Amino acid sequence: MKSILISFTCLLALAGCQVVPDRLPQAEPAPAAACYFPVSTEAALDISVDVLTEWGFSLNSTDTALGLVSASRERPLHGYYDPYDNAYGYGRGMRVFGGVGVGGGRSGIGVGFGGIGFGGGIGQQPVEVERVSLLVSEGHIRISRDIRRFDHLGDLRESYSASNDDFCQRFQTSVEQSIPASVRPL
Repeated sequence: MKSILISFTCLLALAGCQVVPDRLPQAEPAPAAACYFPVSTEAALDISVDVLTEWGFSLNSTDTALGLVSASRERPLHGYYDPYDNAYGYGRGMRVFGGVGVGGGRSGIGVGFGGIGFGGGIGQQPVEVERVSLLVSEGHIRISRDIRRFDHLGDLRESYSASNDDFCQRFQTSVEQSIPASVRPL
């Protein structure tokens, strides 16, 4: 009974150490002003899809009723250096055990190994995945873009919002140039 009381007290003490975030997650840096721009045609959704596919993106999902498009493209990162690769002294690209556990109790002792894998990631390339989401609504296009980099083991190593002026201005220019001359405003 005494050990249960001590365990419960420790559990309550640890529960009190949890920290509640002071704000909800936000895209940092904030999307550039160029990522929200007016468009002068009803076919903006179709034109936007055409521009994305020309740029090498694959459509992940679309909802034409909402005017929403989600697309991504992937490219290999040749020579990508991962600063965390040798962080634990196991060597580059070497995972000895996925997890190790030892437990004991009054009636027995248990030992467990999970996910044994030697040399994981050999022959695999680090990749960069670029995702773009578009919302075409009420004569405007809103762009959201992020980039994620994965190491040769498939672990996420970098992730950031990439809704910057350069990408959004190039996208806006391509959309405006793709609008047929017959529907362009004078």
